[in-house]
Amino acid sequence: MSTSGVVPFTISVPDEDVEDLRRRLRATRWPDRSTVGDWSQGVPLEYLRELCRYWAEEYDWAARQARLNAVEQYTTDLGGVPVHFLHARSPRPDALPLVLTHGWPGSVAEFSAVLGPLTDPAAHGGDPGDAFTVVAPSLPGFGWSGKPTEPGWGIARVADAWAELMSRLGHERFGAQGGDLGSFVSANLAARHPDRLVGIHLNMVVTPPPPGQTEFTEREERARRAEERFRTVDSAYHMQQRTRPQTLAYGLTDSPAAQCAWILEKFWSWADCAGDPVGTLGADRILDHVSTYWFTGSAGSSARMYWEMAQDPASRLPTVGVPTGVSLFPHEIMQPTQEWASAQYTDLRLWREHDRGGHFAAMEQPDLLVRDIREFFRPLR
Repeated sequence: MSTSGVVPFTISVPDEDVEDLRRRLRATRWPDRSTVGDWSQGVPLEYLRELCRYWAEEYDWAARQARLNAVEQYTTDLGGVPVHFLHARSPRPDALPLVLTHGWPGSVAEFSAVLGPLTDPAAHGGDPGDAFTVVAPSLPGFGWSGKPTEPGWGIARVADAWAELMSRLGHERFGAQGGDLGSFVSANLAARHPDRLVGIHLNMVVTPPPPGQTEFTEREERARRAEERFRTVDSAYHMQQRTRPQTLAYGLTDSPAAQCAWILEKFWSWADCAGDPVGTLGADRILDHVSTYWFTGSAGSSARMYWEMAQDPASRLPTVGVPTGVSLFPHEIMQPTQEWASAQYTDLRLWREHDRGGHFAAMEQPDLLVRDIREFFRPLR
């Protein structure tokens, strides 16, 4: 690539780091079992021990690393932070540029199954005219990107950095897609750079009911219950990461078993997995993410994004006037209604509620997600 300041990148974890991981896993000091036979007190001991055994003895990082490196990758300095990104270019010269943004506890590995269908739809049974050239950056402090050393790298600043990244790559007009933190980044891109965005597609929307609403339809009650569940039983990680990320970082950076449990719990809770995330998603795909956090030592730097968001709460609910599409999966954390979302996304053109899938849509239901992305952007090209 001839673009100034953009440097080719290859993931290359030293063998000694892999061996150190295995040594630490084998030497884990395990706690006692919980007093219940389910996940209500957290990840069951036997479940985690088996996944960590597999991680130490059977998981082939070299092979998984090679799979990740099969996609072109680069780094570029954005505001003093080296940002890593995948650049999956379409064979079609008229492909629409699309920036995909991951969230926590994910990584760019989430997009492995959608890159081919998005960039080369003709090779995957689709319409060649639906092609995208995909840019998938690692959030600052996440994965293979650098770690901010000063405060201020919140969602709004990331959105501005993504706009600069797309300019640097020659993509002045583009779309954006994301879930989890990526949905906030995409919304802020649209709110802050509306002249650049042809539209945004989201697979997570966090929009509250109108102030003062006290009576709810059956569908609205489902949304209210989802929010209540998150607030009362599923948001401890959120409170810790938004208030004391540094305290959390010591344990997760020192113990791979702790890092694995911290992430695994969210796959259990947020994926459409019938209580068995490893059985549904596969140990390798889960460990690709866990290993990324482990090898890059990014437990603390990724958690700090939540602290940054707490300093700028307005970035969570920007008003978006560009065309917006939403794919809502039944095991997503939040389940707002289309009417609620329309108050924030004022040009809502696609709203689709699926009957299967969860928070990690690109991993769980890549075909459905790709179909919706193609449909939404088709008239906006």
